[in-house]
Amino acid sequence: MASGAFEELQTGGFGPATFDLLRRLVHQVRRASGFPPPEGHTVWSDDAAYDVIRAMWSQEGAGQRFVTVCFAQAADEASLERLFLTSIKNFLIDEAKKTPRGKLRRRIARLMNEDTAYRKSSGSPPRWALADHAEGTVWQGDLDDLIAQATRVTGVGITRWNHSGPTPKQTVHALKAILSSVLQYAQGAVREEDLAKVLEARFDLLAPARFTALYADEGSVAELVDQHAATTAPDPTGVDGVAADIWQRLSPNERLLLPYLDEDAHHAAQLLEIRQGHAAAVLENLKTTLRTALSADSDPHAVMTALLRRCGDAPS
Repeated sequence: MASGAFEELQTGGFGPATFDLLRRLVHQVRRASGFPPPEGHTVWSDDAAYDVIRAMWSQEGAGQRFVTVCFAQAADEASLERLFLTSIKNFLIDEAKKTPRGKLRRRIARLMNEDTAYRKSSGSPPRWALADHAEGTVWQGDLDDLIAQATRVTGVGITRWNHSGPTPKQTVHALKAILSSVLQYAQGAVREEDLAKVLEARFDLLAPARFTALYADEGSVAELVDQHAATTAPDPTGVDGVAADIWQRLSPNERLLLPYLDEDAHHAAQLLEIRQGHAAAVLENLKTTLRTALSADSDPHAVMTALLRRCGDAPS
């Protein structure tokens, strides 16, 4: 019986020892580099690692060859492990680049790399800090805290998000405003993957547009919208313009929560399908935005009614 993968490949080809070594190395790479689990998995597990191995095995133009190529270059078990490790890492890098978050990571990395206000830390996984922070300091807190900090940044939004070509200036400003605030809060280097998750959550960049039917108090909100739509004449007071300006500044998640301002974070988390800590921050940011915006001369009730009508008019 072969005692390790190297001996197994010498004597009989791919078998359980090789397969187990690859599984352990997949976990080693993903723990060290923070790669997301493969498609079809929400968390890393042995099944997820097996799917990575199967994908490497079946990839077009390479397939089983990666095992034999590594074995041909290896002198012993240790060198075989190193070669497998490199192959797995390169494969996961290529897979991550294909995902929407991978593309977002490359975009923000490019923006920060071109700006002297940011500094990339050496080593793996890639991490970024503000240039004036002490080198070697690493953020080790909860991702939810960074997401909550991002939601506290008001007055920025993304109205244009191109998937190729130069990033619009307004979008660059919005992204950097969040990145700077989050990194200032962290007081150290944050993983590039986590920064992408923060931006994804703050601006709903990668989520498809969605609409959930908005009802509260057994349909009272829907009735208010219907009544207003039926009785409203052309708007000479500018209320719709104020509502449109507020609506433009709200994230998709904040728009979904508009009819639920009196609900708690638990309810908001269920509606938005996100963590309760993140939902609480979104809800609080929405309330702060409305308090500020509705302190102007416009009729707050009329503006809120116009905003709720927009909820009812959102595409399903």
